[in-house]
Amino acid sequence: MHLADGVIPTDYQGYVRRKRLWILGGVVALALLLIVSISVGAVAIPPHEVFLSLLNGSIDRINLLFNPGGTLDLSSTDRIVWNIRLPQALAAIVAGVGLSVAGVAMQSILRNPLGSPYTLGISNAGAFGAAVSVILLGTGQMHSTAADAVRLSNPYLTTVVAFIFCLLATAVIILISRIRGTSPEVMVLAGVALSSLFTAGTMFLQYFADDTQLSAVVFWTFGDVGRATWQELGIMAFVTLAGSLYFIANRWNYNAIDAGDETAKGLGVNVEAVRDIGMVVAALLSAVIVSFLGVIGFVGLVCPHMVRRLIGDDQRYLIPGSCVMGGLLLLASDTVARVIIAPYVLPVAVLTAFLGAPVFIYLLLRGYRR
Repeated sequence: MHLADGVIPTDYQGYVRRKRLWILGGVVALALLLIVSISVGAVAIPPHEVFLSLLNGSIDRINLLFNPGGTLDLSSTDRIVWNIRLPQALAAIVAGVGLSVAGVAMQSILRNPLGSPYTLGISNAGAFGAAVSVILLGTGQMHSTAADAVRLSNPYLTTVVAFIFCLLATAVIILISRIRGTSPEVMVLAGVALSSLFTAGTMFLQYFADDTQLSAVVFWTFGDVGRATWQELGIMAFVTLAGSLYFIANRWNYNAIDAGDETAKGLGVNVEAVRDIGMVVAALLSAVIVSFLGVIGFVGLVCPHMVRRLIGDDQRYLIPGSCVMGGLLLLASDTVARVIIAPYVLPVAVLTAFLGAPVFIYLLLRGYRR
């Protein structure tokens, strides 16, 4: 094929177009799934009524910005949509995006296909930090209703403590990754060791906790997006957006690292700085999500591999594609968790574990066969 100066080959244009269309299709599917997710539950709401409630409610809230003295006249449907189901659905999307983008970044930074906040022990480190905050610093409070059983009285302090312990686990992972000849299996075993260590620490704290603290920590460890308030959702969304933009901005650096450290250095990439900062950002994402929602496993592992199967390894499309897939997977899991044993609501972390464990075993076996 003759390649003229400044002319992009037709085949490459089609190659890029397919990837972009896939991502755009995922965004459309996510929007439709959001409507469906809000419509199902103990009280079924037709999808068209959900759409009208979201549309009219958005207009009313925009009008309130220009008329602060006004009030919102909410129907029973609007209360269910805006006060219960919409925050839960958006929390699932935000958490799925955050965990997935952290996972795809870790897999690239560490050149380890089994890397994710959960498999490397970072989520469990954050869970231990949150338990320290709840039990020792008193930031967790028990409430009387099942939907509001645990609330964080100081979410900022809880996130900071969780982030500190996530950083400790991240530092260990980075040190191990720099040992020459370290294989993905060794990294996973290190993650298992870290997970066991921080789980033991959490159990130690629970042993000395009183009944109220113990109930708060046990209930909190069930990864569930239904406990997020609008305030907590705003914090998670801000951190997730900032972290995702950082990873997207470094997409070319990650492409270079995928080709090997020496190749990346030859292209002018500061590999150590990119690796360290990227792991810190991934740890921050994990800490924020864990401190608000509990431990939700395997999303950061499964979604990047699903997207790789569909659109390849190019980080320009893999990172945004993983964000879309993470939102889709966790929102779909949360929707199923709300209806599978209705009227009871199953924590979404249970379904993600059932989905992620077989994929994790498959990836391990495939690695050993190679």
